[in-house]
Amino acid sequence: MSKVLYIKANIKPEGESRTFQVSDYFVEQYKKEHPQDEVIIVDLYKENVDFLRPEDLGKIFGPKDESSKQNGVLKYAYQFADADKYIFAAPMWNLGAPAILKAYFDYISVVGITFKYGESGPVGLCEGKKAVHITSRGGVYTGTPIEMDDRYLRTILGLFGVKDVTTIPVEGVDILGIDVVAKVNEAKEIAKNVASEF
Repeated sequence: MSKVLYIKANIKPEGESRTFQVSDYFVEQYKKEHPQDEVIIVDLYKENVDFLRPEDLGKIFGPKDESSKQNGVLKYAYQFADADKYIFAAPMWNLGAPAILKAYFDYISVVGITFKYGESGPVGLCEGKKAVHITSRGGVYTGTPIEMDDRYLRTILGLFGVKDVTTIPVEGVDILGIDVVAKVNEAKEIAKNVASEF
């Protein structure tokens, strides 16, 4: 049985978010294919993930104990390290990921939990795990130098040792004349195929 984190980073309601239309469908298909797996929803806005404060730094860089696994700023890092697979649902906003997702990565980028430092630099502690990134974008940005949401996510997951990352983009949804429903449905078809093997 695998433990899957479904990390949601969009303030829009479920029905309005094109990202969530595809990611919720992905999760639905995934559960059909992997009924024995546990899917844990981590909705960053509902979790009230905030920016790190000075008092948090001592916990992140200080000694770790059992109580920190359940409460406080380190609980997300332990939860992330304990999972086997990750589903990120985050739209592209202003050429990057929503700020709340970056804040979440600040919570989980903890030496000794998700990565460590060896003689030649950082070493990921989440090796052998995999992720899928579902994102919607107003324009078409894949393969362009100004696409920074997926590149950032892949880079920081690489820090943790997660190298197997699949991206499902829903692109061009704000371009005048685009059939948005068709674009979403096209992405759902891709999501269905990816979910069966994820």
